[in-house]
This record gives sequence, structure tokens and C-alpha cells, in this order.
Amino acid sequence: MPPLLQLERVAKFFDGARALGGVSFELRPGEVHALLGENGAGKSTLVKIISGAHQPDRGELRIRGEPTRHLNPAAARRLGVACLHQQPALFPDLSVAENIALRLEPVAPFRRVRWDRRGASAAALLARVGARIDPQTDVGSLSMPEQQLVEIACTLGTGADIVLMDEPTASLTQAEQTLLFEAVRGLRSQGAGVIYISHRLEEIFALADRVTVLRDGLSVGCWPVAEVDEPFLIQQMIGREAAPAVASPAGRRGACKLSLHEFGCDATGVGPVSLELHAGEIVGLAGLVGAGRTGLLEALFGVTPGTEGGLRLDGQPVHISSPADAMARGIALLPEDRRRHGVIPEMSVAANLSLAAQSLGPAVAWLRPVPERQLALRLMRDLSVRAAGPEAPVQSLSGGNQQKVALGRWLAIQPRILLLDEPTQGVDVGAKAEIHAIIRDLARGGMAVLLVSSDLPEILALSDRIAVMRGGRLERILPAGSPAGEIMAAALSQMAPS
Repeated sequence: MPPLLQLERVAKFFDGARALGGVSFELRPGEVHALLGENGAGKSTLVKIISGAHQPDRGELRIRGEPTRHLNPAAARRLGVACLHQQPALFPDLSVAENIALRLEPVAPFRRVRWDRRGASAAALLARVGARIDPQTDVGSLSMPEQQLVEIACTLGTGADIVLMDEPTASLTQAEQTLLFEAVRGLRSQGAGVIYISHRLEEIFALADRVTVLRDGLSVGCWPVAEVDEPFLIQQMIGREAAPAVASPAGRRGACKLSLHEFGCDATGVGPVSLELHAGEIVGLAGLVGAGRTGLLEALFGVTPGTEGGLRLDGQPVHISSPADAMARGIALLPEDRRRHGVIPEMSVAANLSLAAQSLGPAVAWLRPVPERQLALRLMRDLSVRAAGPEAPVQSLSGGNQQKVALGRWLAIQPRILLLDEPTQGVDVGAKAEIHAIIRDLARGGMAVLLVSSDLPEILALSDRIAVMRGGRLERILPAGSPAGEIMAAALSQMAPS
């Protein structure tokens, strides 16, 4: 039986820059084939070529042994290719059922819409991935994890036998990940081939049969997963041995910058929370998805202002009524959803980096290109942003560099308190280490950092104290280096294991 998919020496260039330099790849029936590499290694370009979004400049693509030329997304779908992207591509003003129908229902003039069948079909697909979502709910009202589950349901509903999954668990809870893994194994048992991209190596060992590593647009190698281990794969991805993650040494804690006393927000169900955040320290907010961590950050930043308890900034009582109010007081928030709220992909690096500063200073000053470019060059140097230049559009950058731009946008206003919501979600191991170093340097410089992360090793590596939330409330505050089991026990409101 021929492979479902074959790429032979496929190359792709953008404005003379190499994205892929002659990659060969093969997907067999009934196989989960992991694709690994740092951001910028060429994974996304390879996926776009397979799904028909890009045309290769050299090389050959074969589907079930047949050469394909001038492949486009519609033709790829007809050939049984389905793609699940990391960022949900849904219409926020349409219902879940309507979004699923747009992907799956045939297009024909004067076709009668059977709303009952449409709703029942959507409900069946959502149940297949374990999503408890009403099909009539508008997508815009869903959380990121819920939108990702809708995307997964759409992908499974296509009946495709070549399925591309790009970071499908980035926003999912542990229970939702388990359901996704079951769906992936079900596809494999039916003879489909799955290309699985993830920066979480434990998922690769749990799911994949083979793994291919890309580095700098080239294929480093392909191995059976049973024959490799995590240090080997990391070394192949980054071209060197990876230093082990170590806990961040406690910095010199300064004065209390932010104090919460029975603080809460009715709109988001957060509170009461009592917590102090000092200059020079990183407080990690741990907990399960839905525990209220993002809601707490948004209340502190004035997105949904607090309605209960007290808030003190540098010892003085304050009420933060809006993001503009928070920014004026030296508070910055790096949001969870980079593409929707962190950067504007179509704008240049320089324009993105100056966005927050524009709102605090005379707008006319930022209409002049010289100060904007100078700010961008300084931040790009300080954060090691890899881009062709300040004029490059942000969408041309890798995910890790986009995240640095999103962070730099807020560092431009020189905040005293930095709120970070999943700062390394969807970035590779190299970019994650660089962002960790930036966060530590900011704390050593006297900034107070409140960090939300669903990555428990990240919480343990960065935090001076760990605050665990559950059900919108602060469950416990633990010291740095606390056992992971104790943190999870607090998140589940259980007794810690002896």
C-alpha cells in the first residue's frame, strides 16, 4: 500500500529567504507522525504546502501515490486533507452549529437548511470530543479552549484520512486532552494518517509512531518514537544539548507594589482573593483551566473591573476602572491569546511595539517614523527579536518572536507591575528559554511579576511564590520549590499526598 502522503525534496522561499530547503517527508496509513522543530524551523510552511495554502518552489508532493500540482485548499479538502490550526479560524458572530456547517455541508443554490439536522450533527461531533457546548451558542462568547474543541470537532467531521494537527492541545484541560488523544487513536485505527505538531514532548511519546525533526528549514532526521528519548529530540531541534530547567533563585524582594484584600469581580466569578505582590519577585498563579486566573488578571487590568474588596498600589487604595487607568498606573497585561489581543499581525514590528506607548503620550509624536523606529530597534535588541527589520510585518515572524513583540509592546511603557497570561504558550523550547530569561531579568530589575501558566514546570522554574487558585478563589500560597503533587492537590482541593 503506498503512503498516504509523500514530499520529495520540497523547497520554499519567501523574498529570497529559505523557509524549506529540500524536505522529504512521508505519512503512512494508520500512523501518527510527529513533526517537531523550533519556531521558524519550517513546520508551518510544510503544513501550508500540504494543505494547499502555499505552492512549493521545488520538489514534488504526492497524495496516495499520485503527483499533485497547483494544489489549493479546496482541492486538498477534496483529496481528504484536513487541517486543525493552533489558532481557531471560526466566525465569532455565527453559532457553533453554523460554523461547523460551513466546513462540512455541501454548497448548492436554493438548498433548504434543515436547522434540526444541523444542530443534531453539531451536537454529535461535539459529544465525540467531549465538549459540553450548546450548538446554538455564538462562537464569540466561547473561551479559547472551547473554540479549540469546536475546531477539533470540525476536523473530525470531515472524514479526512490525512489530518494535520498543529498544537491541538495548547488551550485544553487535562480531561479534554485525554478525549483528543482518544479521537486521534480512533483515526489511526480507521487507517487515517495524522501529522501531529506539538511542543509538548510528552504528547509525542504518548501518541506518535514516528517523529521527524526540522531545523532551519531542513529535515534533520526521522526515527521511530520507541527508539528516541526527550533529551535526544531536544538536541536535534536546537542543534545542541539542552541545559536542564532549574528553579529561579529567589530575587531580592522589595516593597509591596500591589496588595489585594478580599478582592473579586462579580462578572467573572473571581474572589475573594487576598495576595501581596512585591517588587523584584515573580508570583506564579497555578490552577486548572477555569480556576479564575485569567479573570483575576483581567480584573486587575480593568478589563472587567473589580467589584469587591480592596486594592492598594504602593500602599495607596485604588480602583482600576479600565485598561487605560491600569496603564497610567504602571500596570501591563500580556494576554493569553497572542493573535487576537497581543499583536496585530498585518502591522509592522515597529507599529506593534509602539501601540501601548502611543496611548500614553501625544499621538502626534508617534506619527513621526524616527522615534517609532528608534523604540523598535531598542526593544528588538533587548528582547532578541529576530526579524528582517522594524518594517517587517509581525505575521512574517515565528511564534516565539511574535510573543516577544507582544511583550515588548508593554515594556515600552516601562511598567512597574507586569501581568503575564500564558507567556510561552505555543512557542518552542528555544524561545521559551529566552522568554524565561527575559522574565527573570525584569524581576531582578525590580519589576513585580504575576505569572499565569498551565505549564507546571514553568511555574516551578520561575516562581518565588506559588499562589494556587480553584473556583475563582485563592486556595493556597506555597513557597518556591514546592512539590508538583502538592500544587496539583491544592488545585484539586485535595489533601497533599504524604
